[in-house]
Amino acid sequence: MTAPEGRLPGLRFGTDGLAPAIVQDATDGRVLMLAWMDREALEATMTSGEVHFHSRSRDRLWRKGETSGNVLRLRSISVDCDADALLVTAEPAGPTCHTGARSCFDAGPAVAADSAATDQGFGWLETLWSTIVERASSAAPGSYTARLVGAGVDAAGRKVVEEATEVLIAAKDDAVARGADRPEPGTAERTSDALSGEAADLLYHLLVLLSERRLEPARVIDVLRARHRP
Repeated sequence: MTAPEGRLPGLRFGTDGLAPAIVQDATDGRVLMLAWMDREALEATMTSGEVHFHSRSRDRLWRKGETSGNVLRLRSISVDCDADALLVTAEPAGPTCHTGARSCFDAGPAVAADSAATDQGFGWLETLWSTIVERASSAAPGSYTARLVGAGVDAAGRKVVEEATEVLIAAKDDAVARGADRPEPGTAERTSDALSGEAADLLYHLLVLLSERRLEPARVIDVLRARHRP
């Protein structure tokens, strides 16, 4: 059998037998974590299709998500120009960080070169989508998601229309509150919170509708990308 590094020409492990592996979300390129791979971890990753690492603290092979279930499904592996580091692109099944954050780099402070270029956190929708798919497929008892998907396209579609109407009403209420000459203290904050809540309901129900139709959101993103004109 070909050694794993033989499938990545030029790859060199360090004197400790390890190479750093940066994991990137295959969906949008977000850096999720940094860990270490040895030959065993690299081989297990390539063979199983799920990302493995070498745990330095426990000195053993470690499959990401073996306890939490938040596995990383391999999409590709490449080496850097010096052939001593790995870039892994993967599809996360849930939050990557042990804190529950999407990325291990979400926990610390960030300094942006351009304050206008801020991350809106859209990547977390991957977690919501995974939860919706899991609950719909398992038909979990007592699950609102499973019940709505099981009721068919009309039920899910009606909820999207209902929530879209409530978003419009909340947006108009917010516009009135912010346009008042002498708004009552806290009114604008309350209407903004209400709009946020209604928009969240709309996004959730839209994803439920896509799940009921077995249409992956990636196809919607592809359409948006095709229409985008920088």
